Amino acid sequence: MDGQDVTGLMQQIGARARAAAAELAFAEPEIKRQALLAAADAVLARQAEILAANAEDLAYGTSKGLSPAMMDRLKLDAGRIAGVVEGLRAVAAQKDPVGEVIAEWDRPSGLHIRRVRTPLGVVGVIYESRPNVTADAGALCLKSGNAVILRGGSESFHTSAAIHACLQDGLRAAGLPEDAIQLVPTRDRAAVAEMLRMVEFIDVIVPRGGKGLVGLVQAEARVPVFAHLEGICHVYADADADLEKARRVVLNAKTRRTGICGAAECLLIDRGFYAKHGSVLIEDLLKAGVEVRAEGELAAVPGTVPAKPEDFGCEFLDMIIAAKLVDGVDGAIAHIRRYGSSHTESILTENDATAARFFQRLDSAILMRNASTQFADGGEFGMGAEIGIATGKMHARGPVGAEQLTSFKYLVEGDGTIRP
Repeated sequence: MDGQDVTGLMQQIGARARAAAAELAFAEPEIKRQALLAAADAVLARQAEILAANAEDLAYGTSKGLSPAMMDRLKLDAGRIAGVVEGLRAVAAQKDPVGEVIAEWDRPSGLHIRRVRTPLGVVGVIYESRPNVTADAGALCLKSGNAVILRGGSESFHTSAAIHACLQDGLRAAGLPEDAIQLVPTRDRAAVAEMLRMVEFIDVIVPRGGKGLVGLVQAEARVPVFAHLEGICHVYADADADLEKARRVVLNAKTRRTGICGAAECLLIDRGFYAKHGSVLIEDLLKAGVEVRAEGELAAVPGTVPAKPEDFGCEFLDMIIAAKLVDGVDGAIAHIRRYGSSHTESILTENDATAARFFQRLDSAILMRNASTQFADGGEFGMGAEIGIATGKMHARGPVGAEQLTSFKYLVEGDGTIRP
């Protein structure tokens, strides 16, 4: 498409989304629930179609030379499709946030004031290879009464279209406007640039992807952005960590899925832990096939690779982890403050005071104790799904679910009340 065609296309999509948002804002909770359940049924019924579309995208990804981690993000199978269905049904079962009274009070003037949740309006979601984002984002926006414009990556073009068709089935079944969930029907990158400028139609942009995409959006968007730039997640093994817990958590945090933003990218080991237990955590990672880029004394562990300065603060999204020794919890905190991305950090310790200090003195969106960073996920937080992990400090932080996709308004009632 040429630039003029893309501009016209996006203006039409935006106008239709704005009109749909006006209807969704007061849609009954039960109607939205029915739409999501019907969409889940459609995904199950059209599984073969979705897998065929995914096979096309995998072939395209192979031809583009995508990394194994990116191919893993792109790939769907029966289990992952079942996860999409489960996610849609979980969002359907959630309490509807729209209209919820957040606070309520009376004033001496005679006014009764309520602060209630209200939809943001139109959400634009720009994402890369993970096609399940199509379902997650569509479901959460619908649940929160928002229209959504989805712009998937070129790698997931066909899979996203197949899943989007299922969401459209759900909207039709419930009698809701099909324009409530729209998918940008072109791979042309000019569509992304248009979305970032569509202040008259889009209320917030949510980017899901790597540093390049998120950095571009943050640099060029005129529309407000919910974003995290990178998932540079740390695991700190304290001197008072339980060894077996630490071994389980470290291995899971790095190796369960290396291509997600909650994967651990740096292991910090307290010198006290190292004095007690030696290099067992490093050895476990090496045995699992992880390339350990180690600094200082840890570089002497056989099988490790000497770390370069740029390995700290790097989001590998691969079977690679940086590792170094630190002097206690304060050393870990100092390192994370310097190199972290405010996403997720985990402390492994049985010492309550040390854990409390870690929680108090770090300000990442998610802080964990004796748990894998791989739990940094809206579904694992009981949100059913998430539209992303926000690491900024305005409006939403951590997993962005349906509740985080609302703003609020004040409803003020009087009885012929006037201000003296």
